[in-house]
Amino acid sequence: MPEAASGRRPVPISIDRRPVTAMLLPIPIICFIGNLLTDISYLNSGGNLTWLNFSTWLNAAGLLFGGIAGAFLLIDSIRGALGWAAFGFLLSAWIVEFFSALVHSRDGWTAVSGAGLILSIIGVVLILISGWLWQSVRYLEVRP
Repeated sequence: MPEAASGRRPVPISIDRRPVTAMLLPIPIICFIGNLLTDISYLNSGGNLTWLNFSTWLNAAGLLFGGIAGAFLLIDSIRGALGWAAFGFLLSAWIVEFFSALVHSRDGWTAVSGAGLILSIIGVVLILISGWLWQSVRYLEVRP
């Protein structure tokens, strides 16, 4: 609708001509990948709880910034500036990692082995797909 009225495609929400999503989305991607790597490190450490604590904090940071990035992606998708696929995969990854956080809140070995590791792997695959679908926005320069 706005596209037909003005003849221009809506642009993503931006700061200094760079999309906000381009600044926020890499944070949950790195945090969720780090979460998976610390889960693997925990399983190979013989039960060193430091790795479990790292996983918990990385997951929490990824959920926080993933939620913020998801809000901007949702607004941009509603406005028609971006497609819905990246938002859908980000939302799916966020939900999977939320359940992973619930599983990681258990005690010790049961927090990571089995369901915790599987949820981390699924969350990483989903967030990587979301990042891949979104990556074209990274180099988009918004012109006034």
